[in-house]
Amino acid sequence: MTMINIDIVSDIACPWCAIGYARLERAMEKLAPKFDFTVQWHAFELNPDHSGAGEPILPALARKYGRSEDEMRATQNQMMTIAKDLGLNFEKMQERFTCNTFDAHRLVKWAGEQGRQTAMKQALFDAYFGRAANVSERDVLLGCAEIAGLDPAKAAEVLDSDQYAEVVRKDEATYQQAGVSAVPAFIINNRYLISGAQEPGALIRAFEEIAAESG
Repeated sequence: MTMINIDIVSDIACPWCAIGYARLERAMEKLAPKFDFTVQWHAFELNPDHSGAGEPILPALARKYGRSEDEMRATQNQMMTIAKDLGLNFEKMQERFTCNTFDAHRLVKWAGEQGRQTAMKQALFDAYFGRAANVSERDVLLGCAEIAGLDPAKAAEVLDSDQYAEVVRKDEATYQQAGVSAVPAFIINNRYLISGAQEPGALIRAFEEIAAESG
């Protein structure tokens, strides 16, 4: 059995990160008979300076990318179609607001120690893109922890402290210094970088090539 270790650098507010992981899951399922995969999530904030009330996502994206709201709506519609084909809930992605994801990243780190990191990440994606929930709000985060099979009371203890804050900041700094400036980014076996939400077939070919080189 060939070992493939995958470090995923992503943000909860990044729709391509959710799509990228869903595509990765399909690739891993296809290769399961001969590959043994481990997945570790790492923090990245698309909007690290965000504070206060959120802004409706379409005007925020239009301003950020210098495009019209209609253009951004068309792009979002395309992503919603891709997500639906992958079994993801993106129904409210155009109704969401910008938000700070730092506390959500802290809970993802905590969830990793309980063996529920991917479940926590997926619950956050579903809340943000599927329900347009504010993933910086305490109640939303506690609800996501419960959905991920974690103890919401213990999650509350994490949120009420500064636990994992330093871990998240170190994570972000490490990958920024390594040159990761866009997400999702997949680092394979601490050596190979795959950028963006690649199709399952492309991922399968990449993993097979990596295994052949390592073999």
